[in-house]
Amino acid sequence: MISAKDAFIKVAAICARQEKCVFDIEKKLYDWQINAADIAKIIDQLIEEKFIDETRYIRVYVKDKFNFNKWGKVKIRYQLKAKNISGKMVDSALDEINKDEYFQTLMLLLEQKKSKSKETDPYKQKASLVRFASSRGFEPNFIYNALDDLKL
Repeated sequence: MISAKDAFIKVAAICARQEKCVFDIEKKLYDWQINAADIAKIIDQLIEEKFIDETRYIRVYVKDKFNFNKWGKVKIRYQLKAKNISGKMVDSALDEINKDEYFQTLMLLLEQKKSKSKETDPYKQKASLVRFASSRGFEPNFIYNALDDLKL
């Protein structure tokens, strides 16, 4: 078993290398079998010393998941909620995504998916593309607008 002091040093080093949220660090500390009282103290100290900043984490998470994973806002919001993060900070970070870039990303994904599709029935092809875009977390209104632009 690891001491609370050593646990703090290890998680501080982790947070210094990569943005982490409270949920991620709590999980790691529980995995290391640190008691709940020490976990609360460690988390408080990490926040106080700016190793953990939920607002900063949310902004980086949203930006990365959109730019690198090509996720839509619905999926990003859902994944953050799974980490017990929700509210105005999430809304604000999602609003920072450029609407034109968001729509162009969806268009690109749909074009790539359509080019790989062997489906000849246009209704089945459209249904397949809607399911695909929905699974990526894009909102229905954006999906249907993009499909209209693709002439589907």
